[in-house]
Amino acid sequence: MKKIYLLFIALTSTFAANAQLSFGHIQNQVPRDQRAINVFDVRKDTTAYKGISVDLGGAFALQFQAINSFNDQRDLTGANAGYRLNNLTNDFNLPNANMTIGAQLADGVRVNLDIYLASRHHHETWVQGGYLQIDKLDFIKKGFLEDVMKYTTIKIGQMENNYGDAHFRRSNNAYTITNPFIGNNIMDAFTTEMGAEVYYNRSGFVSMIGVTNSKLNQNVQEVIPGPVTAITPDQNTTISPTILAKLGWDKQIDSDLRIRLTGSYYHTANSSGNLYSSDRAGSRFYSVMTHAGTIGYPSTNILDSESNKDTGRFNPGFGNWATSYMVNPFVKYKGFEFFGTLEFASGGDYKGTDDTRNINQYVGDLVYRFGSHENLYVGAKYNLVDGKLKNSDAEAVQVNRFEAAAGWFMTKNILAKLSYIQQNYKNYQQFGNVGGVLMPNDLYGGKFEGLMFEATISF
Repeated sequence: MKKIYLLFIALTSTFAANAQLSFGHIQNQVPRDQRAINVFDVRKDTTAYKGISVDLGGAFALQFQAINSFNDQRDLTGANAGYRLNNLTNDFNLPNANMTIGAQLADGVRVNLDIYLASRHHHETWVQGGYLQIDKLDFIKKGFLEDVMKYTTIKIGQMENNYGDAHFRRSNNAYTITNPFIGNNIMDAFTTEMGAEVYYNRSGFVSMIGVTNSKLNQNVQEVIPGPVTAITPDQNTTISPTILAKLGWDKQIDSDLRIRLTGSYYHTANSSGNLYSSDRAGSRFYSVMTHAGTIGYPSTNILDSESNKDTGRFNPGFGNWATSYMVNPFVKYKGFEFFGTLEFASGGDYKGTDDTRNINQYVGDLVYRFGSHENLYVGAKYNLVDGKLKNSDAEAVQVNRFEAAAGWFMTKNILAKLSYIQQNYKNYQQFGNVGGVLMPNDLYGGKFEGLMFEATISF
């Protein structure tokens, strides 16, 4: 943190010495406070260009967790007799922190850098991603394609990919102010990849087309996601681009009613990443449904809390190719709002040898906002995921979660929220193969439930 702060001071000092520098005059930027709620797209505003301007923002989040985990692995004998889930205490989690550094470089051109200062998965400071956003082409020629750029935005960089609307309503490490709940979706679609997105939004019409290089971590080496044998010809040595698209309609019908409906598409024919396991910050439910090393049962399970940042999530495990569709209806009438997610994902592990598996997700949340400037709210959310983890499985597994929440915006930058969570696992096998050894499955007859409190600050 100290190094980044000193770097920021050095950069701003350099700008100040060579140009007229201002702070906070950033065009077409979504606020990072309560005003960002239900903002799903890039936006155009009327902020005047006043030369090079610098933006510095941050977010902090802290949770108190009082959750217990259970499963049906109670009658094991022999080598597995000492097996048990972790005992979870009621205590605080590691605080989370984000930082954003941005700059207005020209009229209609700005840059943004997002940084994780502290997260569950990485305790040290590291970069989430960054992008260049272009809303005008005046740097080419004054008024160049002005009628087109009035409705068009171009984003380029290693950035959060705009698949679906659900990621605008999720917690991103410490930035949780737009999420009325504490948990994200069970099957959590979020990734940052190198690419470009082009938006065209006009008169309620919403559209986006994008392409990425399908890599979470960038390198120039040839990547072979699957095994190669003399018998099985390799079809996976070249990573294919990922195609993203969104189409929808968003209209404020009158002062009380807003309706939005979008459909989104994600497709990669040959990827080294995974859309549903690429959130490097980690999930919000710490150490649930995991075990520690116990007598007769070493902590080598892949679900061990020390190695699994994604406890409480569902990863379909598409190791190589995937296609996903997401439909998001949103209705806000006065203080009531409904947001839904219908997601249909399919994919496989190794192209040419593995049949397609299908995973479906259904989510609905209902929130009522009230009080001065809607600074109070209550809400409920139900989330269901079902599908096969392997084609050879006899039946599909199922994970469902109910979450009830209440929140209070103390100011537009400070939010406190309390949630009750219950999550259930069905149809998981009692034993699983871990490193060639048959071991008890943590999720067999699994369940976790309890309370969580979260306080967040964002500016």
